[in-house]
Amino acid sequence: MALSVPGYSPSFKRPPETLRLRRKRARSRGAAASPAPELPEPAPRRAALAAGLPLRPFPAAAGRGGGPAARRNPFARLDNRPRPVTQGPDGPPHGQHEAPGSVLDSNQENDSLWEETSPERTIVPEFFQDPKLSTELRCALQQSLVYWLHPALSWLPLFPRIGADRKMAGKTSPWSNDENLQHLLMSDWSVSFTSLYNLLKTKLCPYFYVCTYQFTILFRAAGLAGSDVITALISPTTRGLREAMKNEGIEFSLPLIEENGHKKKEYGTSLGPGEEQAVSDEDEEESFSWLEEMGVQDKIKKPDILSIKLRKEKHEVQMDHKPESVVLVKGINTFTLLNFLINCKSLVATSGAQAGLPPTLLSPIAFRGATMQMLKARSVNVKTQALSGYKDQFSLEITGPVMPHALHSVAMLLESSQSGSFSAGLYPHEPTAVFNVRLPLAKVLDKEVVHKDLANCGLHPKTLEQLSQIPLLGKSSLRKVEMSDYICNWRA
Repeated sequence: MALSVPGYSPSFKRPPETLRLRRKRARSRGAAASPAPELPEPAPRRAALAAGLPLRPFPAAAGRGGGPAARRNPFARLDNRPRPVTQGPDGPPHGQHEAPGSVLDSNQENDSLWEETSPERTIVPEFFQDPKLSTELRCALQQSLVYWLHPALSWLPLFPRIGADRKMAGKTSPWSNDENLQHLLMSDWSVSFTSLYNLLKTKLCPYFYVCTYQFTILFRAAGLAGSDVITALISPTTRGLREAMKNEGIEFSLPLIEENGHKKKEYGTSLGPGEEQAVSDEDEEESFSWLEEMGVQDKIKKPDILSIKLRKEKHEVQMDHKPESVVLVKGINTFTLLNFLINCKSLVATSGAQAGLPPTLLSPIAFRGATMQMLKARSVNVKTQALSGYKDQFSLEITGPVMPHALHSVAMLLESSQSGSFSAGLYPHEPTAVFNVRLPLAKVLDKEVVHKDLANCGLHPKTLEQLSQIPLLGKSSLRKVEMSDYICNWRA
């Protein structure tokens, strides 16, 4: 007969604390832990090693499941997309722990803007591994993505404006049928436009854009693009716009036409009615003098003056809406152009989705009536094929009106963070590509004087040095920029 023991029960189990204590005690006594079983190498890797191909060491077990460690996305912390409320700016959602080396952003898209090109280089540089340095890099990138906009209407895409009627269709536009509201919008726009020009004139603003529904204007301060005076490039233009500028007394030139040798005269000088009629009569007499020599001038009907004028201006009409129609305005004529644009009624569309909407003003610095905006940046992770299978390729996609200073600032950041190796694919706004045309220069500027005069324009000194150089691309623009071992190459 079994003896009853006080406090004993057959279902009694020892508390887990005792087991844990014994485990710790066993380790403290020097019990040898069983070695982790080595993972067998995959068959393709064994075949590659047998063939003598150079492969990187097989990654050791890490992470949650003991499998290969996932490489960290270096751009995950630079993403400025709107995040859910439950997710912090630098970590996973509440209640979810991040595994070592895990990738938070796993969007599988292939239309990336910034890509890593060297498969032999580590994708995660030391610059990103230090949380403090990562924070500084993120702040520097956010500053590079800032631009200033007027007007600011969050429900309307205000860039680009050329061909944007389809994107704006169906959007709310309370000013389209309200003349008083249109007048107020244009009044505010005129104040902002004048403020920008005054900043440009005093060299506190390096450049700015005026984007209308028909053309785009680039105003540049004296010292940029190798010019010693303020310049304005307008593209594309039409014969009607050029005639209106002539009538206002704005002297301008067509750089691409003059460069090709088709025309060698100033287009801004307008003739009086009597002078124009005299020139037409002289040209007509010279054109038909050979008929009198043959004695058949009475048998052939002469064309009228209007037909002759249209025939002479045929080449000007043919270049409308093309890159060759780019117009250059220099010096004091830019101020006349300012007044012309403020008073020009055809600057604003009278019908369609953009009816009554003032042109868009884009600037790298703040100005009166402007609103600070940021370019959209998001990290993208794609799988690319390699010798041993597939590897992660991380990229940063930036969308919006990427102005030249922003492109140069981001390139300098990537040069530092990616150890001098990266590539960038660029998708420019085609009507603005012709702004890279070479300007006719009277003299070569001193770079030191230019940098001293534009020191307060808000640009980095290296960025200012790049923008002050003479453009060489002509009608084309940058399509790809690639840096390898701190040596930069580009393709237009």
